[in-house]
Amino acid sequence: MKLHSTLVILFLGLFFFSDLSGQSRRLERAEQAFAAGEFYEAIDLYRNAYSAVSDRDLRTEIIFMIGKCYMKVSDIRQTESWFRRAVGRGYDNPVVHLYFGEALKMNEKYDEAIEQFRIYQDLVPGDPRGETGILSSELAIKWLETPTPYEIREMNFFNSRESDYSPAFASEDYSLVYFTSSRKGGRRDSRHGATGEFFSDIYESRQDRQGRWSTPSPLDDINSEFEEGTPSLNFDYTVMYFTSCKAERRIINGCQIYRTTRSGGGWGRPELIDLAPDTLIAAHPAISPDELTLYFVSDMPGGIGGKDLWKVTRGSRNASWGAPVNLGPEINTVGDEMFPYMHPDGTLYFSSNGHPGMGGLDIFRATVKEDGSWHVANMGYPLNSPADDFGIVFESEVERGYFTSNRGRQSTDNIYSFYLPPLQFNVLGEVRDIETEEAIAGSAVKMVGSDGTILELNTGSEGEFRFMLRPGVDYVFLASKEGYLTDKSGLTTRGLDRSRDFSVTIDIQSFEKPIELPNILYDFDRWDLRPESMVALDRLVETLEDNPHVTIELASHTDSRGGVAHNLELSQRRAQSVVDYLIENGIAADRMIAVGYGKSRPKTVDERINEAFPFLPAGVVLTEEFIAGLPTEQQREAAHQINRRTEFEVLSTDYR
Repeated sequence: MKLHSTLVILFLGLFFFSDLSGQSRRLERAEQAFAAGEFYEAIDLYRNAYSAVSDRDLRTEIIFMIGKCYMKVSDIRQTESWFRRAVGRGYDNPVVHLYFGEALKMNEKYDEAIEQFRIYQDLVPGDPRGETGILSSELAIKWLETPTPYEIREMNFFNSRESDYSPAFASEDYSLVYFTSSRKGGRRDSRHGATGEFFSDIYESRQDRQGRWSTPSPLDDINSEFEEGTPSLNFDYTVMYFTSCKAERRIINGCQIYRTTRSGGGWGRPELIDLAPDTLIAAHPAISPDELTLYFVSDMPGGIGGKDLWKVTRGSRNASWGAPVNLGPEINTVGDEMFPYMHPDGTLYFSSNGHPGMGGLDIFRATVKEDGSWHVANMGYPLNSPADDFGIVFESEVERGYFTSNRGRQSTDNIYSFYLPPLQFNVLGEVRDIETEEAIAGSAVKMVGSDGTILELNTGSEGEFRFMLRPGVDYVFLASKEGYLTDKSGLTTRGLDRSRDFSVTIDIQSFEKPIELPNILYDFDRWDLRPESMVALDRLVETLEDNPHVTIELASHTDSRGGVAHNLELSQRRAQSVVDYLIENGIAADRMIAVGYGKSRPKTVDERINEAFPFLPAGVVLTEEFIAGLPTEQQREAAHQINRRTEFEVLSTDYR
């Protein structure tokens, strides 16, 4: 009996240690796959290890690692799910909140993302990624509400069920396009351990005269048993640079850049450009228009983040490349900067998940400032999205081309076209009588632009006019009509990055009767202009400048109180003070006459005055007797105030 019990205990112990050993081996295989970059395979290995583990902390660690694997293969829905589980189980590494926030952001859950970024910022205050995540989420909400005018369309001609990305133009008429694809049918008919897709190759598609694209076919001169992609061609499409990555099971290999020259109808033997050891990454080449600078992506020592943008330069097209130079902290961040593209105009485009963006990789534009530093700007929505957006290419003269995005299709990249329609601006205007607010048909409208444009037309039956405008120009519109003073309105299209229609109303004043100047104020029994009067008089200066052939009489009136002689002298001095101000501001003295009428011309109530003071009937003359008959002191004082006024009357329209 004792012997039997001993055997049972020994058997159970062996089983226990055998089980622990099995758990350890499963987890070890998963960790080896992850370390080798075989993230797709690592997912299943971690799942197997999870099912064999009972320790709660170790299971939580495996949950976190599964989330990292899904993040690496860009399956963001699964990434969010697994990191949510890790956070819910109290995973103690603060970075889980950063990764969870990034996944939430890519799934457009910006408010939740901000919460996770704030938690990470509190736990790791020295890491800028927390603050960047908060800023990115806030900006993403704003960009979604105010999209740019880019028109986006999925290129079904190029795309397959697998990933298709990084297009490049291969002919000067843009009818030949090269791109990278993981579709079945390449040189290596097996799945990649990192992505779960087939090994990528470079494909081509050609557009015919009817605009139809051919079925993509592989570039057999270039493709090998390894991965090829991200082509970049020189200005005359005779030289191509591309990436090649070796892939061997459980072996960490880097990527290298190759160069090939067009030979007859195909491409010559690729030549290695030695930029970094083959265990590191040198990928995503982008050749400058003059072929003297080659931009690329690398994780070589001396960088700022995970993957940085670097460059090598040379003195001539036949010279050797110099030592790699990092593009510095204005371009590179603690995140990844990838997929550079050099526009023919010298603008650098690239993708980053370290600069503030909408989620995942966003496309950025970088221009060189006068001091030699870089100005980096996010391209905004809809060119960017909460998903990964990268691999952009432009036509030379038009804001049109292709880019890559996995929006709408988790973990699968697709090629999209983009087009920025030319900015279009129109002004729809109306000319009206300022008193009656009625439209004035047949009035002349002149448009003057800061670019030298001068156009004239007459308004239609409804007083309407319309002009087309150009970007980056200041405009003035002058409206005139016989019997009216010319007036104007202005607008600018400077700094506008989207098309719009403007609405302009120009109110012009008839001079068939005297025109009152509002808010011309004096102290009691004084003729010196008060500061409040300057605004109205500056407006009169502008009116006289717009109507250079007009001469006027400046008339000042007092109320009925006071002696006749005193009021005449006071009103004359007040009228002269207005004329003096206009002369000081550049109006010729012989265009104006100052006349003081004292109390001899009481005001006749019009409809505008009646609306403001209903107790004053329209058509009534505000004589001394009428005012004395008003029932209250307030009404009598209001009537006196209306009589105290300054007016001008057009005397002639032929001044030279």
